[in-house]
Amino acid sequence: MTQTHELPQHLVHFSNEIYKPRIIFWELTEGCNLKCIHCRATAQPIRAKDELTTKQAFDVVEQVSELGNPILILTGGEPLYRPDFFEIASYANKKGITLAMASNGTLINEKVAQKIKQSGIRRVAISFDGPSPSIHDKFRGLPGSFDDALRGLKTVQSIGIQTQMNTTITKHNVDHVEKMLQLAEYNNVDALHLFMLVPVGCGVEIVEENMLTAEEYEDVLSWFYEKSREVSFEIRATCAPHYYRIMREKAKEKGERITRNAHGMSAVTKGCLAGSGVFFISHKGRVRPCGYLPLEAGNLLEQPLQTIWNDSELFHILRSKDSLEGKCGVCEFVNVCSGCRARAYYETGNMMTDEPYCTYQPKRNFI
Repeated sequence: MTQTHELPQHLVHFSNEIYKPRIIFWELTEGCNLKCIHCRATAQPIRAKDELTTKQAFDVVEQVSELGNPILILTGGEPLYRPDFFEIASYANKKGITLAMASNGTLINEKVAQKIKQSGIRRVAISFDGPSPSIHDKFRGLPGSFDDALRGLKTVQSIGIQTQMNTTITKHNVDHVEKMLQLAEYNNVDALHLFMLVPVGCGVEIVEENMLTAEEYEDVLSWFYEKSREVSFEIRATCAPHYYRIMREKAKEKGERITRNAHGMSAVTKGCLAGSGVFFISHKGRVRPCGYLPLEAGNLLEQPLQTIWNDSELFHILRSKDSLEGKCGVCEFVNVCSGCRARAYYETGNMMTDEPYCTYQPKRNFI
């Protein structure tokens, strides 16, 4: 679903500010053993013939290592589908890159877990789309996938690797988020990340049936804030930049201060970091602002990564709050939120317009 993006000249704002990526998501393959109905990557059981070779992947690692000290998250599809996964991870570890991986967990046994640890991966995030097999397996498209994922989680925990549960919230599981929180707590994970569905990949096909309304998002995120004050592990709302507005509103109501953890995998910064603090590398070497915004900033088979990061017009636009339009452009929370550019793009074809799933009305008039 590669698309190009013609940039209107009045939106091109080149800034002298220096940006360094905090997190890089690298889709090593689209190959996967599951058939998740919301998959960003439209994953499939056969690996694409044009995914990066091992040699090309090593070159990507070299270039990532020159960008400072970002966290590199190896993902897919299912990253373990690549036979050279551990070669790539080990090479990145030798280059001093902080590593994590996102997996469905079903392929992790004791032998695989040991290899994950030996390759230097510090945290394994495993997707759980419900607190029970009946909910999770239906969404994942494979009977037994819940039990296999839970087994994979416990296996990596047993050898001292940090674990994280990822849950995409849709109508199919929104009534079970409390139990999802309990599942995370019961299994002693280091983190629970709730992802708000973004209409991309297979997710486009389930929008009408499964997408929450803006009001439902607000309710879930408000609940999430309250729970964040009660649990002992890290919880985060992902692809929900307006959560950072809700955090501040709720904290102000309660007379509380927001504690900022600015380091490591639990860092708290702002809402949408696409193109300014994070970016995505596809299995073909194409660089995008995030995995959910199908616009290309460049191609690693044609340009150096540092050139793309520093000079991409697409990234420069996303880094300029002056380019935001509609209510996002005048919102007093623009510096901590900025709205989801991928959802705006899906709804309107304009990535810089309003976040369509935010109920907040700015104090200033934008008409």
